[in-house]
Amino acid sequence: MSFPPYDSYKSTGHDWLGEIPTSWRTQKFRHLFRESSEKIEGEVFGEMLSVSGYRGIERKEYDDENRRRSDEDLIGYRIVRKGQLVVNTMWLNYAGLGFSELDGHVSPAYRAYWPKSDEHSKYLNYLLRSEHYVKGYTRLLTGVRPNSLQMSRDNMMSFPVVLPPKAEQIAISTFLDGETAKIDALIAEQQRLIELLQEKRQAVISQVVTKGLSPNAPMKDSGVEWLGEVPEHWEVGHLRRFTKTVKTGKTPDDNDFMEQESAIPWFTPGSFNESTLALEAAKYVSIESVNEGRANLFSSNAVLVVGIGATLGKIGVPSEECSGNQQINAIEPSGRLQQRFLALFLAAAQEQMRISSNASTLGIMNQQKTKELVVACPPLVEQRQIIDLADKVLADMADMSGQSQRVIELLQERRSALISAAVTGQIDVRGLAEAEEEVA
Repeated sequence: MSFPPYDSYKSTGHDWLGEIPTSWRTQKFRHLFRESSEKIEGEVFGEMLSVSGYRGIERKEYDDENRRRSDEDLIGYRIVRKGQLVVNTMWLNYAGLGFSELDGHVSPAYRAYWPKSDEHSKYLNYLLRSEHYVKGYTRLLTGVRPNSLQMSRDNMMSFPVVLPPKAEQIAISTFLDGETAKIDALIAEQQRLIELLQEKRQAVISQVVTKGLSPNAPMKDSGVEWLGEVPEHWEVGHLRRFTKTVKTGKTPDDNDFMEQESAIPWFTPGSFNESTLALEAAKYVSIESVNEGRANLFSSNAVLVVGIGATLGKIGVPSEECSGNQQINAIEPSGRLQQRFLALFLAAAQEQMRISSNASTLGIMNQQKTKELVVACPPLVEQRQIIDLADKVLADMADMSGQSQRVIELLQERRSALISAAVTGQIDVRGLAEAEEEVA
């Protein structure tokens, strides 16, 4: 769908902002907002909040409850009240701001502002989080480290805010509510498709690595509840029977990390790709750090397993000798188990690993517990056949997931561009908003 422009435009005097419709105006941020100094001094106020570049202000989700702060730790945290504009000044280049619909608190590094005017808050929320404005903020960020660039209070207070007449603000936000809801629904469909593909991939691989390729093969009870029956001619036993070594990684000194050339890839739980079992180096460590015992060397034939925390059970297959941090166990199989088969089997054995860890607190699967995992071991020829089929499934599923991910990215780009064009007056959506209201 194409959208008409306004009849005439005027310059804003800001290169990054360009022109706006003649009937619109700009005002400095300070004329529209007043900073709140309210902080937690005793009783904690509301829930911990955070800002998402895509969703705005939301409740903070903890993947590990041990990271939740105590009431004592929250003294001095910024109080946020419904209707306030919340700004993470170190995240403005990622749309780190938005109007809150929740009462709560945020880090002292955030700022909270009360609106001083009766401008339409939903329109302002779209405007201040738009792609156009993010580019404007980015020009004014200062600091030494890339992840801690901030906008000064003076620059924020002087920042220009584009204001159409109030009726147009309402029309624009009404139009964008409808259009972004449609786009978000399409994105949700693609995300659900990716989830279904992941579930199907896991089910297919679990089936072939625990039941084999022949549906008519005689079966026997493995003696393990989660594993159930396995083909009669397969061996079943603890992992220690089929491995050479199980090692745990280390984190070396800061000066042991170096550039990629002539170095050893070093992995963390964030290095693991669950779709392909591939690994991407977090950093690289020197050969000296390994020779002198500050880092542990893993064989290129090892299977890496995350053994602690929220990502416990993630599996990775290295393509060369490597190293990793203390959250990673490296299992080097004996000649009776193919590396790739072991990786696929362990990827299907997530329930067993969760049970093996002391999951009542922080799940930990140390070397000894790793050795006690139960595996099913087919003959080597059959392992290779299973690997070939499973890898084809992984490749097909990764390709389909990739297509859906590309669709999601295009939809997100479309959403962002549409918001930016509407809130800066590059397109005239007043008639479209009225039509949507009539249909509704």
